[in-house]
Amino acid sequence: MTFSKKNRIILTSKVSIMKKHFTKFLHYFVVLLIAVLFLGGGPVKFGQENTFFHGFLIKKPIIRVGLGVNLGDVEISSSSGMKIYEVKSNYKLIADDVKKALLRGHKEKLDEKFLIQVAQRESREEADVLAQDLRNRFGGNQKVTVVRDHEAGIAGVWQIRLGDFISRGETLDFIKKLNQAGFRDTWIISEDITEDSRPLWILVKNEMKTLDEDTVLYFIPSNPQSVLSFKGRDYRGIFILQSSPKGVVLVNLLHLEDYLLSVVPSEISPYAFREIEAHKAQAVAARTYAIKNMGLEDDLGFDLLDTPKHQFYQGINAEHPLSTRAVEETRGQVALYRGNLIDALYTSTCGGRTENSENVFEGPALPYLKSVECVYGNQPEWTITTSTEHLPVYVNGQNIARSIAILTSLDILKEKQDPVYYMGSARWGEIHDWLQSARAVLKKDEPIVVPAGKKVTYLSFADVLIQALGLSARAANLVQDSEPDFILKGMDGVDAGRRKKLTFLIKENIYPPALVMQDAQKPLLRGEAVRFLARAVQRFDQLFHEGQFMGMEDESLVLDNFSDEVTLPLARNAFLVQTQDGANMFIRKAYLLGGEDVRWIEKDGRIRMLDILNSTPTNILDRSSSYHSWKVRRTAAQLEQRINAYFPVGKLVDIIPQKRGESHRVVDLLIKGESASALVHGLRIRNVLGLRDTLFVVDREKDEQGHITSFVFNGKGWGHGVGLCQVGAFGMAQSGAEYKDILKKYYTGIKIDTIY
Repeated sequence: MTFSKKNRIILTSKVSIMKKHFTKFLHYFVVLLIAVLFLGGGPVKFGQENTFFHGFLIKKPIIRVGLGVNLGDVEISSSSGMKIYEVKSNYKLIADDVKKALLRGHKEKLDEKFLIQVAQRESREEADVLAQDLRNRFGGNQKVTVVRDHEAGIAGVWQIRLGDFISRGETLDFIKKLNQAGFRDTWIISEDITEDSRPLWILVKNEMKTLDEDTVLYFIPSNPQSVLSFKGRDYRGIFILQSSPKGVVLVNLLHLEDYLLSVVPSEISPYAFREIEAHKAQAVAARTYAIKNMGLEDDLGFDLLDTPKHQFYQGINAEHPLSTRAVEETRGQVALYRGNLIDALYTSTCGGRTENSENVFEGPALPYLKSVECVYGNQPEWTITTSTEHLPVYVNGQNIARSIAILTSLDILKEKQDPVYYMGSARWGEIHDWLQSARAVLKKDEPIVVPAGKKVTYLSFADVLIQALGLSARAANLVQDSEPDFILKGMDGVDAGRRKKLTFLIKENIYPPALVMQDAQKPLLRGEAVRFLARAVQRFDQLFHEGQFMGMEDESLVLDNFSDEVTLPLARNAFLVQTQDGANMFIRKAYLLGGEDVRWIEKDGRIRMLDILNSTPTNILDRSSSYHSWKVRRTAAQLEQRINAYFPVGKLVDIIPQKRGESHRVVDLLIKGESASALVHGLRIRNVLGLRDTLFVVDREKDEQGHITSFVFNGKGWGHGVGLCQVGAFGMAQSGAEYKDILKKYYTGIKIDTIY
C-alpha cells in the first residue's frame, strides 16, 4: 500500500497525537500510582491507622482542603523548616529544611461566559432524559450538559445546563425562548474564562528552578513541631501544590480532627458563644458534613474548600481552647439517619424556625431536615427585682434620669433629690463635692481648684471638669489647631487654650455644641452639670462592665464578661434599666431567659446598676443574634438592575411572594416586569434580591402617581434556614441542654454514633 504525501502527514499527525495521549495517560497513571503508595491508598477509612509522609505522621481519616484555586504567585513558609518534593514519574527531594519558598505562576483572566441552568433533578437518569429533550428541541445550536450541583447544599442533585453564551444579553434572549417553550425555572450561571494558572518556577534559598506544567510539589514540615504557613495563616499537616482543570491549586492534607479544631471556632465564635455544649453540637455537625462530602471537589484534587461555601477553615490561628475541648470530647462522633450519614446543614440564625430542606434547596425532601421551631421546652426563666423606682427628670428638654442613676450608683451623687432641685443653678460647693467623689472612684490625683464666688458657666465648668478628671493632656494634644475655629465658628472673646477645651468636650460628646454656641457664659443648671459629668465619667472604661446574663445562683447574677464568668449579688436598691433602640426605661422587675446582653456598674461587691440591652421579649432561642430581625430598603431602580442580571423582565413592576414554607420563608417569589415575569424558588430568592434570608415581608413606597419607588424588606434570620441553628444551639446550651439533645432537636430522628 502506498501513501500520498498528504496521507503520510495525516498518519504521522495521528501517531504523534496517539503518542502524546499515551504519554499523558502514562504520566497520570504513574502519578496516581505514586499517590496511592504515598497517601496510603484507597478511600478514607475510619480506623486508627497512621499514615507517614516521609517521616511526617498524619493520622487517618485524612481530609484534603483547598486553600486556593487558579493561583498565580504562591509563598509558602515554615516555622522551623520544611522539605519540598517534586513528584513526576517518580519523586525527588528538591529542598531540605528550608524556611520559605516562592512560586511564580502565570494567571490571566480573559473573559466571562454564561450558562443557563434549565432545571435540576434528583437522579442522573432523570437529568439525562431532560437533557436529551433539550437537545431535540433546540437542535445543535447550544451545548447541553448534566453536572452534579456542588452549590445546592444537599447531596445527589443534578443540574441540566445549556450554553456557553458570550454575553449576558445573549443569555437573557435565549431564556425568553426557553420561557416560551415552557421552561420557567431558569437561572443564569456566570463563569470566568481564564488561562489556567501554571507554575513556571520555584525560588528556594535564592536558587531558581523551572517547573513543568504538570509538576506536583509536596511541602512537608521537617519535624512534627513545625507548621506550614500560607497568606499569613498557619496550618497543620502538609501542603500539595498541583495543576487542576481550573489552574494551580494548593491543598492542605491533615487529620480530620485537626481540621475540625479550626472549623468549629471559625463557624461558631468561642468569644461570643461561650457554651461548650453548643460547640460540641457544632463539632459533630461539621464532622458529619465533612465525611459526607468527602470528594466533593475531586476533579480539582481536594475534598472541600476552606470558605463558608463548604466549611469555614482558617488554620491554626482560629483555634481556641473551648472549641478544641468540644472536638476532643466528641471525637469520631457523627449524626446518622437509619445508619447513613446525614447532610448536616447548619445556618447562623434561623429567625425563630428552621425550614424544610426541599423548600430552600432543589434536592429531595429529607426526613431529618424538617422545619422545627427554635424554642426549648426546658428553658428556665429568672425574675430580677429592685425596690428603686426611678422616674424621668427633664432639664432643658433632656431626660437626665440615666445620668443621675450612673452617678448615684458610683456614690458620686449621695442623696435622692426632688426633680425641681436639678432645675436650679449649679453651685461650686456641690460641684466640688461631686468631682471629689468622682476622683476617688477614678483614682485620680489631680487637685480640684474651683473659682471662688463666681457663677458656674459652660466655660468655667469645662475648665474645672477637665482639670479634675485628668483630661488636660487629652484636650491639649488631641485637638488640632484648626478644629476650634471650625467647631466654635462665631464664638469670640475666648482664649485659645479654653477654646481647645470646649472643642475637646464637644468632640467627645460630653458637651452639646448647640447649647455651647448659644452662650458659653450662660449659667449652668445642676441637671446640666450632672449630665455632663456622667458623660465624662462614662469615658473611663473600668467603671462599666459588659457581657451576657447567664442565669442566677441563689440571689446572685451569673454574668459572662467575655473572658470569664462572675457571680455578683444585685443591690436591693439597684437601678434596673431596659434599653431598646437607644431609649432607656427604668423598671422594677425584669424577666430574663439567659443570653441577654447586659451592662452593669459594680460598687462594693454588688451590682448597683443593671442595664439590659436590646432584649427581645420572646422565648425564641436565637433572639440574641443581631440578625434575629433586620430591615433592608432597595429602590425600585436598584432592584430592577439586580433582577435583570438574572431574568429578562425589563422594567420592574412588582415582586410578590407566592408561597411560603412552614417557617414562613418565601418559597416561591413572582417577579413581574413589563417584558416578562419570572418565578424564583428557594434560596435563589435570597441571591436575586441580595438579602440575608428568605424570611421576610415586602412593603412598597410609592410616589404621588402610585408608582413603586422603593421596596422595604422586614425580615428575620441569616443564612439558608435549614438544619442546625447555631445561635439557637447556643441558646439551648445556655438553658442546660446537652449537645446530643441540641442535635436531635434540629435534625429530626437522627442518632449519634462513634465511627472511629
